Amino acid sequence: MLHNLDPILSPELLYALRAMGHGDEIVIADANFPGSSCGPGCIRADGSTASEILRAILSVMPLDTFVSDPALTMQMVEDPDNIPEAVADFQNIINQVADNPAQIQRAERFGFYERASNAFAIVQTGERRLYGNIILKKGVIG
Repeated sequence: MLHNLDPILSPELLYALRAMGHGDEIVIADANFPGSSCGPGCIRADGSTASEILRAILSVMPLDTFVSDPALTMQMVEDPDNIPEAVADFQNIINQVADNPAQIQRAERFGFYERASNAFAIVQTGERRLYGNIILKKGVIG
């Protein structure tokens, strides 16, 4: 255990967050996401929800302020304009915890998968809400 760190930040996840550089991305994925086959390394966090992991990551990682989409989620396939419950929750967490709160942007399903495949890492959570996936772009600490 360490002071001032959320205990759900595992050693593997802390290593990934520290190894990431400015502009690198990390995916927080729900239980249905193809985390292990998507491309980058997959860090398991099955006992946590995507919201819990998002809150913990944002407590130590800055969001990029040089891009328009430092937080990106997947559009609903059947209703692209609808905001899923998980995404609304993500926005509330970003507003409360992020060092530079940003409006979540959305991508079409296959565009999201493509971007996720180029991420630094994927954190596969036990999130059961549909569309409980988000990509975060790491910023800089001045």
